Amino acid sequence: MKQSEDKKIAFSWFFKWFLNSKGAIILLVSFLLFLNIFLLTKISHLFKPVVDFLAVIMLPIVISALLYYLLKPFVDFFEKQFKLKRTLAIALVFIIVIALLIWGIAVLVPAVENQFSNFMLNLPAYIEDIEHQLTRLLENRELNDFTIELQKVINDLSENIISYAQRISSSFVTWAGDFASTVARVAVAILISPFILFYLLRDGDQLKGYVTQFLPPKLRQPTTRVLTKINKQLSGYVQGQVLVAVAVGIMFAVMYSIIGLRYSVTLGIIAGFLNLVPYLGSFIAQIPVFILAAISGPTMILKVIIVFMIEQTMEGRIVSPLVLGSKLSIHPITILFVLLTAGSLFGVWGVFLAIPIYASVKVIAIEIFDWYKVVSGLYKADFIEENSEDVE
Repeated sequence: MKQSEDKKIAFSWFFKWFLNSKGAIILLVSFLLFLNIFLLTKISHLFKPVVDFLAVIMLPIVISALLYYLLKPFVDFFEKQFKLKRTLAIALVFIIVIALLIWGIAVLVPAVENQFSNFMLNLPAYIEDIEHQLTRLLENRELNDFTIELQKVINDLSENIISYAQRISSSFVTWAGDFASTVARVAVAILISPFILFYLLRDGDQLKGYVTQFLPPKLRQPTTRVLTKINKQLSGYVQGQVLVAVAVGIMFAVMYSIIGLRYSVTLGIIAGFLNLVPYLGSFIAQIPVFILAAISGPTMILKVIIVFMIEQTMEGRIVSPLVLGSKLSIHPITILFVLLTAGSLFGVWGVFLAIPIYASVKVIAIEIFDWYKVVSGLYKADFIEENSEDVE
């Protein structure tokens, strides 16, 4: 009886053309994916209350999660090496972090404030210097053919700047309200984050067990495996990116000081912070650098280009391989595509959270696909090849 039923299924047209076809499965999954995206765009307004709620709680959660991955290794170290209780180890790490913050503020803030004050004092001179260079460029006889076009571009740019300034002044009240709201939200997040961080550091290892206890017994082991992989990916990414960003900031600050570029410390801090955005951040950080170099002259521009090439070589060949390695196993082209897409859809939040979210989704997708390969029976040839390679 069972054999006859299997025979019927085997000869069923539905099984043959849909369930037993890799191409049909790929098309079906793609169709369902695009259908879901299309439906979400049509009913996105229904999720606005949820989005607003998440926007309120997202900042303290993200800050706490980032600090959790950064501080957990130190808490584990103090707990194991010095035989301290978990709570005492957390308190010790908090004290060390607060002391480092106070030291950093005492050392860095005056330097940055001094450089920023000098920049504001010298800003009229910089503008005058730029105007002088443009005037000399327009008076160059070899560029007579381009003078009219260049003058038109400058006039258009001036009009756009004036128009933009007028729009800013007209919407100043709204902007001020938004700025005050943002400052209040950040202040609340900073106040709440230490409490969330404390409980994450104390009970974070038990979180997987707490989540999986509500699942059916059959799903607990694969869910635990997925959560473990995601945790490992996020931990490696956050710790690696912060270490690389610190190294990049120090390298830029030191090399800018060597070549005599003004505001080297501030520019180094900006470069390090923006380096948290993979690939794109380093290039964005060079915009103010090249503007200042252009004011100083062609020689400084050449020096800045050399510094950038040296830094990129050291970061790509030494720092990133040593710190990050291949923890995420994501191709650079994929990273750029994810960053550009997330940035255009979700703004700054999308840029900073795109790669961790993509890495987590990738782990889940691979786990589901591995399960489907076993259940569907469509990939038996792959298993046979793997087994034959293991035997060899």
